[in-house]
Amino acid sequence: MNDYGVLTAPDTLRIERLLPGPIERVWQYLTDSDKRATWLAEGKVEQRIGGKVEHTFRNSQLSPEQDIPPPKYSSCAGDVQMLGKVTACEPLRLLSYIWNAGSEMESEVSFELAAEQGQVKLTVTHRRLTNPDERLSVAGGWHTHLNILRDLLNGKTPQGFWKVHTQLEQEYAQRLAG
Repeated sequence: MNDYGVLTAPDTLRIERLLPGPIERVWQYLTDSDKRATWLAEGKVEQRIGGKVEHTFRNSQLSPEQDIPPPKYSSCAGDVQMLGKVTACEPLRLLSYIWNAGSEMESEVSFELAAEQGQVKLTVTHRRLTNPDERLSVAGGWHTHLNILRDLLNGKTPQGFWKVHTQLEQEYAQRLAG
């Protein structure tokens, strides 16, 4: 499995990871605020269609490195709040929600879980990414966040978010150029 995300449509990014299971454990890392805070963002996820999704991102704190964002992302140095709304929820299989609800950058993200090779295949599909800069940021962001999740589930210490994201965003600029 290739770690890099791919565009499946001009506005849709798909990225996959094989993670140690069981599926119930990975589902908890998607839906439990304390567990999700370790790799993505803290906040409540109401597991029902129409349910509220809250994110408080603290990307600089996702690793002991405590790295700081580059100037381009200086507004992300502290807590970054984002709201969403659940559009699909099938526990242990699928969670979809509006990402950045109510903003001009509103989009939709889906998490799909499936057993594969004794592990859990997590597929993240992020749709409605109409802005090229947003696509690069989202691609580098998901890649970095999913690497952190994989490291945590494997008992490894993740690298600093911003250091990795900065490098990946440059790589995705080449990979997604079209």
